[in-house]
Amino acid sequence: MSLHALAVLSLLAGSPQQALPQQPPAAQAQEPATDLGEVTIEGRRLAGMARDFVGEIAAPAQRRGLARWRGDICVGVANLESERAQYVADRISTVAEDLGLSPGQPGCRANILVVFADDGQALAAALVDHNRRAFHLGVSGLDRGGEALERFAASIRPVRWWQVSLPVDRDTRERAVRLPGDLSPPVTTVRGVSRLNSQVVDELNKTIVIVDVDLVAGADIVQLADYVAMVSLAQVDPDADTTGFDTVLNVFSDPGSAPGLTPWDWSYLHALYGSERMRQNPGSIAGEVADGLARSRRSSDEAE
Repeated sequence: MSLHALAVLSLLAGSPQQALPQQPPAAQAQEPATDLGEVTIEGRRLAGMARDFVGEIAAPAQRRGLARWRGDICVGVANLESERAQYVADRISTVAEDLGLSPGQPGCRANILVVFADDGQALAAALVDHNRRAFHLGVSGLDRGGEALERFAASIRPVRWWQVSLPVDRDTRERAVRLPGDLSPPVTTVRGVSRLNSQVVDELNKTIVIVDVDLVAGADIVQLADYVAMVSLAQVDPDADTTGFDTVLNVFSDPGSAPGLTPWDWSYLHALYGSERMRQNPGSIAGEVADGLARSRRSSDEAE
């Protein structure tokens, strides 16, 4: 196994630590009638597309809710020329900061690791083969499972990613799941009973992204950095079919489709990083995505 792959593994092996506008009052008889049918149809169509978009891209760990980062993130970029590596790290950190997160200081231990490789599939396979436990801890509900890990290691993709999340106490951020090696199970104190908010929530713990430099040649560094930001900060299904949506996730199939993160992407991220209730109810995320898109369209219309 290469020294490069071993170095990557050393960073992975640590313990997991407004509603849509309503119709205006009917016009007076002497004024020209206003046909509002298209507004209603567009609103319903947008809401349906938002549900489809969320349903297509969201990929939580097995039998768990959608996870997100909380608090600090630390981005590391390996095997890329320093100026471009800094741009990728800064862009991910900037997007994270916009979502309320705190980028780590220089020298922090990376929990988002982006590795550029001449052969992404070979590197992924070597990493998984050398230390599978760094990716799959053997506890259900922390990742997407063994079959997904095999696809991560074996598939041919411009960019591949793997994430580990942890159920934690919402207030204390203590682990709420027993991991291999624990002498006793963690204890979570229930401080209130609610059907809308759970005491236990899911937090992203680490993400590794492997970029195959030969397969991303059609995208520029701006598009690539935004793509990596999207899949680093949210649990995105690598097999999602996003051809019907305006998203940076289409950048490798159609490089001209998106200059970077689109209003769809931003609306999804802001919904994900909204209330805890949003993450436990994908339908709420879809509704907030639709509202965000409607606000974006109104802002664009006003600017014009």
